[in-house]
Amino acid sequence: MMMIERIESELAPFRTKLQKHPVYSAIDTIEDIRLFMEQHVFAVWDFMSLLKQLQNELTCTSIPWQPSENPAAARLINEIVWGEESDVNKNGDAMSHYEMYIEAMQSLGASTQGIEFLIQEINSGKSIRNAIKSSEIPSPIADFLNFTFEVVNTKKAHIISAVFTFGREDLIPDMFIEIIKNLNAPKGVDLSDLIYYFERHIEVDADEHGPMALEMVSQLCGDDPEKYQEAISYSKRALELRIGLWDGILASLEKSFTV
Repeated sequence: MMMIERIESELAPFRTKLQKHPVYSAIDTIEDIRLFMEQHVFAVWDFMSLLKQLQNELTCTSIPWQPSENPAAARLINEIVWGEESDVNKNGDAMSHYEMYIEAMQSLGASTQGIEFLIQEINSGKSIRNAIKSSEIPSPIADFLNFTFEVVNTKKAHIISAVFTFGREDLIPDMFIEIIKNLNAPKGVDLSDLIYYFERHIEVDADEHGPMALEMVSQLCGDDPEKYQEAISYSKRALELRIGLWDGILASLEKSFTV
């Protein structure tokens, strides 16, 4: 795991910047929470495409079935998919973490119109890039999404797993803990769906999926220095765009203060 430690060392300044980002302390009212969720939901959604592309690359998802070339990595990704795509909400109903997030948005009165319109555009036959463009999504979100699908389209498992791990999965517990610390909703507002979603992510990602994802990157990069360099390069870009996404949400929150 020496190379993993090197990656983590090179990414440390980006992680620190994200962990100390002022967006967390800017979320103070129920209106702030709604605005945050309406923009963050796009990252919750596109995360699943990284996940499923990894499953496509590491397991057999076509017929006739053939055994995986990397059964250890296949096992890891299948376990992560099971947890992300087929978890249970606080009532014990089976659903993906994305659906839990939508459920939390609806319970708090946040609009799901933006993400629903994007998915509708994709379902109408548009390419993901054209769907993003026609959805008139704010540029920090559009840049974030376009990079995700650029990574997906590399079809290189070591790159996708690195972005998934260092740009998303390994980062999620730290970010969500910061958000929960700063939640300050008025009396009578039920945050239980949102808090369950965050706590579930913290529990699963920190204790299970995070270590699994690190092991997967190590297996896929092996002893190949070129693969590790690509992993570092793409992971840095992923973190830069996450910072850009947080900057964009912060700007929206600050703008709402002056309205």
